[in-house]
Amino acid sequence: MNDERIVRLEEKVAYLERHVTAQDKVMLELGDAVVRLRAELRMLRERASESGSSVGRDEGSDLKDERPPHY
Repeated sequence: MNDERIVRLEEKVAYLERHVTAQDKVMLELGDAVVRLRAELRMLRERASESGSSVGRDEGSDLKDERPPHY
């Protein structure tokens, strides 16, 4: 009885260790993805601000007030 209980506990511990290792791997991948997405977002924001200033609009005009190109 005691040996059977120890075997079940060892199986549970092995399962939990495998699960934690898999979670660690996923968390590292998600962290890398967040870093890449932040860099991409920063680049897109810079590109948008550069294109917004180089369009040649009047200084007083706002992007919300511009008509879409299909009008």
